[in-house]
Amino acid sequence: MAHRIISQVVITGARVFGRAFAEAYKQASASQKYAASMRDNPTATNTLSSSGLTLDEACKILNVSPPRGGQANLESVHEHFKRLFDLNDPKKGGSFYLQSKVLRARERIEMEVRERMAEAERQAELREGWKPKLFRE
Repeated sequence: MAHRIISQVVITGARVFGRAFAEAYKQASASQKYAASMRDNPTATNTLSSSGLTLDEACKILNVSPPRGGQANLESVHEHFKRLFDLNDPKKGGSFYLQSKVLRARERIEMEVRERMAEAERQAELREGWKPKLFRE
């Protein structure tokens, strides 16, 4: 009788372990496929806090024109942001989801402008040569 109980415990344990191993393998495989797709599509990755929002989507959300050559009317972006952010305040019956989308759109546009300005500074430095800033007291 004892051998029967022991064999049932072993079989049940093997079944549980097998199912857990199969599920872990499925999750690892899905995670690997997701990571590979994120490498292939750089705009879909989470860049800082933009949450995968493209520049075009961000401009449509805030109803502003996309930055041209790294220059954007940030005053207009901030006005549209402030108005839409206040309209979607959850305390006033708005949607937290929409409010967060508006915030991410503003962050995405600002990030794009910062990157373009940094690139322009690097290009100017390459053209003019490096000039260190000296501080004298």
